[in-house]
Amino acid sequence: MDHALTLDRVTKRFGDFTAVDQLSLRIPRGCVYGFLGQNGAGKTTTIRMVMSIFYPDAGSITVLGEPNAEAIKDRLGYLPEEKGLYKKMRAGEIVAYFGKLKGLAPAVANRRARELLARYGLSDWIDKRCESLSKGMGQKVQILGTLIHEPELVILDEPFSGLDPVNQEALREVILDQKRAGRTVIFSTHVMSHAEELCDFLFLIHKGKKVLDGTLAEVKAGGEPTIHLDYDGDGAALRDLPGVRQVRDKGKQAEILLLPGADPQAILAALVGRLRIRRFDTREPSLQEIFIRAVGGRSDE
Repeated sequence: MDHALTLDRVTKRFGDFTAVDQLSLRIPRGCVYGFLGQNGAGKTTTIRMVMSIFYPDAGSITVLGEPNAEAIKDRLGYLPEEKGLYKKMRAGEIVAYFGKLKGLAPAVANRRARELLARYGLSDWIDKRCESLSKGMGQKVQILGTLIHEPELVILDEPFSGLDPVNQEALREVILDQKRAGRTVIFSTHVMSHAEELCDFLFLIHKGKKVLDGTLAEVKAGGEPTIHLDYDGDGAALRDLPGVRQVRDKGKQAEILLLPGADPQAILAALVGRLRIRRFDTREPSLQEIFIRAVGGRSDE
């Protein structure tokens, strides 16, 4: 398989602290790949090593077949976790500016900038200064500046952070458009639902160590079946159910983890008459549930 990115036993230390510990990954071309983990788990440090901002203390990294990202930066698109724009520049100017930095001719950069801003709903803001943009608009502008030169590999560090639901949906469409164009997209997040909706492959890092990786189907298949329940009423009825290992009660929804051999119909029978059940089904556990089990229940989700 042709890989966009490989990491082989990569380690990064800061003094006595090991931020990334013996990490190995193989990321295929043309996929959406999720870097998952709590804040401080090692996601950003890994991305910065991929981008040659940091260098590993041990192990090796290959990006688009090259051992150093600095040599191929025009083939990469990188949105850092710390985002910002030149406030006095106009939206069209700054997107075009990012393109020129990546080697686009001025006329091409200016044309692509206007096309991208129009395509993703910012045509009315092309000639507005960045200081007048909302946070969500500003983040979209910076993402489009990351993509204007049509990079082969796109790396987005916590791109959904701070976005409202409308702009989250717009960003999902941007990511899927990159995949449709045959590009590879890597994004980091600590919100499991974003990865579940978008990723073909993912890996989970906890305290600098890889906990699991694989396709979304492989990762979810490794978890035990879970009952998903939507209900009205007193959640106390979810306590002491037969054949249940754990209940994650969210107030109006619950995930019920079964013991091996437990009968979901017995659970349903125990709840009838005690709750008003709006939905009851058995399926694979959510990524959030897998995440919490994998890190021993210490999630900050």
